[in-house]
Amino acid sequence: MKYRYRALAFLFALSIITFLDRVCMNVVSKYVKADLGLNNEEFGWILGAFSLAYALFEIPTGAMGDTLGPRRVLTRVVLWWSGFTALTGTAFSFFYLLVVRFLFGVGEAGAYPNATIAISRWFPAVEVGRAQSVIWAAGRIGGALTPLLVIPLVHAVGWRWSFVILGLAGAVWALAWYLWFRDEPAEKEGVSAEEVEEIEVGRNIKRADHAIPWKTIILNPDIWALMLMCHLFFYGAYFFTNWSSTYFQEGRGMTEEQSKNFISLSYFLGAIGCVVGGLMSDFLTKKYGLKIGRRAVAITGLGLSSVFFMAAGLTSDHQLAGYLLAICVLTKDLALPVSFAVCVDIGKRNAGTVAGSMNFAGQMGGFFITIIFGSVVESTKNFNIPLYLISGCLFVAALLWFKIDPTKTVDLKKA
Repeated sequence: MKYRYRALAFLFALSIITFLDRVCMNVVSKYVKADLGLNNEEFGWILGAFSLAYALFEIPTGAMGDTLGPRRVLTRVVLWWSGFTALTGTAFSFFYLLVVRFLFGVGEAGAYPNATIAISRWFPAVEVGRAQSVIWAAGRIGGALTPLLVIPLVHAVGWRWSFVILGLAGAVWALAWYLWFRDEPAEKEGVSAEEVEEIEVGRNIKRADHAIPWKTIILNPDIWALMLMCHLFFYGAYFFTNWSSTYFQEGRGMTEEQSKNFISLSYFLGAIGCVVGGLMSDFLTKKYGLKIGRRAVAITGLGLSSVFFMAAGLTSDHQLAGYLLAICVLTKDLALPVSFAVCVDIGKRNAGTVAGSMNFAGQMGGFFITIIFGSVVESTKNFNIPLYLISGCLFVAALLWFKIDPTKTVDLKKA
């Protein structure tokens, strides 16, 4: 096996652990709310604290990876968030849990931008889309596994110890990553000269590139379009990360078992969407060029997801709503690996900073929808109103891809 695929296997495992830790709070929400006496609006702030912290620290952690390399930065990221994952199990009040989840978000920020840096350095350009699809599919697999693993774990040891166990898993990964990985393929013992040449000749970065100035991000309209698209995209993503369990059980009257099955199905289909989206984008890029290859997949996926979100909110059939929402994840996630591939397309050596900028905007979208959902359902008792909002956001996100141009590299000379 080529060494770049071994590196990808590490990132695959990282993405699974990331979503296990992230989705766990959604799955155990009813136990946490009951134990700490929280209503949906208060719980929304608990969930939102993670998204806000993640957003605020996404750009600096992505930039840190561009400077220091993903080996050291990802080790720090995973150790930090794993520690606060474990500390989540010690929560005894609203404020304590709010602080812990905020610090959890601080730690996890930069995970995917630094994974993007690793891909940009270890993979030739023609394999970037599929490599991103593997990472994001792994995240969806992690989401699918979460209810299947965590609910039995909660029944066995309680929700508090479940977080401790998940934190330990992350610490093991961080140690293995630091010992095995190197920031450049040429620095890794065992990588053949042929593979190093294949990677370095084919990738879209050069050693002479420099760190991207912040002024370039602020003044670049293409990066702003990418950021706004991701902001709206995450309105849909964070419904599933944070509120799907509450929606199914409180909004649709499903049992915990039914909710578990629909959450797992959603993320399983999301994994398929990520793989298909990455492969389709790479195929269309080879056949029709980078602009069509990236845009066609993203516009189609986000447009279809918008339609299915609206349909799920309108139907009175609870089971049909569950299946429609699962299909939403399948179609929406076609655009996910494409979005991060574009960060490599336009960012080159600065892929981590561009991905951090995009993901910052996305996480702010996650923060807003998390707070909005909790506030709306607490005041109206209507769990479908947020779905109509999400549908509109995804439709606009699809339209923004007509503006996003993956052939326009960030112009450092303007800085």
